[in-house]
Amino acid sequence: MPVSNSIADRADEIAQWRRDYHRHPELLYDVHRTAADVAAKLRAFGCDEVVEGLGRTGVVGVIRGRSSGSGRVVGLRADMDALPISEESGKPWASEIAGKMHACGHDGHTAMLLGAARHLAETRNFAGTAVVIFQPAEEGGGGGRAMIEDGLVERFGIGEFYGMHNMPGLPVGHFAIRPGAMMASADHFTITIEGRGGHAAKPHATVDPVLVGAHMVQALQSVVSRNVDPLKSAVVSVTTFHAGDAFNVIASRASITGTARALEPVVRDLVERRMSEIVQNVAAAFGASAQFTYLRNYPVTVNDPGATEHAAEAARAVAGGLAVDAAHPPMMGGEDFSFMLEKRPGAMIFIGNGDSAGLHHPAYDFNDAAIPYGASYWVAIVESRLPAA
Repeated sequence: MPVSNSIADRADEIAQWRRDYHRHPELLYDVHRTAADVAAKLRAFGCDEVVEGLGRTGVVGVIRGRSSGSGRVVGLRADMDALPISEESGKPWASEIAGKMHACGHDGHTAMLLGAARHLAETRNFAGTAVVIFQPAEEGGGGGRAMIEDGLVERFGIGEFYGMHNMPGLPVGHFAIRPGAMMASADHFTITIEGRGGHAAKPHATVDPVLVGAHMVQALQSVVSRNVDPLKSAVVSVTTFHAGDAFNVIASRASITGTARALEPVVRDLVERRMSEIVQNVAAAFGASAQFTYLRNYPVTVNDPGATEHAAEAARAVAGGLAVDAAHPPMMGGEDFSFMLEKRPGAMIFIGNGDSAGLHHPAYDFNDAAIPYGASYWVAIVESRLPAA
């Protein structure tokens, strides 16, 4: 199926939903306004079941086809939360809430899945069950994990999952996907260095945690450059370094934080182990001590090969073969859709956002021209994976 005529006819209305969410961004699990509106719309569309409060503030809609078919259930997931960023897009629908904005396009993801849900509830041109999933707290809160732990898979009998994220720089009407690792694991680390403070004029009587930390930051860069196979991928980024409050005092303590990412579990393990060894040994070399905390956050987002081909075929049906890159390079960004893909096979696909500002940028805005393609893709997934008799 190409872009659905009924979805194209309603694209302006779906865009208005999107712009309303954009004006009223909500963070992490505090998506009460968005979730309530999503649930109300799903009920108005005639979904067979609407469940609120899954994974704290997630919403799930169940749409049954004209027949049960083989009894298969397909899950389609969108995220709802925004980011703690002050908007600079200048759009008429810019955020009305200071310090919060939809800088990653989750407003568009939510609106596109709602548009598809209405179409599926009206036509029911499939055999089986489509489950539309609206998830909170993708931006660091692990909302996907929370919904899984709340029984998402078992309660609704989901057999496969599909996700979608917009991509600035990819033309509108285009899609990109790959089998295997699509996005990286996303972990956090904290280093607390304990030295011995004192007067800045007497450094010999101190153990300077700033000096220790500076050597750690340098040494941590060797993990990727000298420990990871050059044909594999990893990232270690130090993003904060805090110590002291006065120009003439050597502090007693310093703290460093950052993120580590990898595309394979074995590389993830290697990075964590080498970072811990470096932190402890560098601290000891300077007579300091250090505490290293490594938090495993989002796993690698791994696309099942079969599901990837199903997703690519659905995208080709909507956009044409030349508009679908089925061997797109992986990205080092993280995505908590990975928790769903750990439970069931499935695939994440990227949809073009055109020549826009980048994700998480204060000037970013979701491109409404992508709506007919995204919503039609969701319909194509359901109708191809659950074909009517």
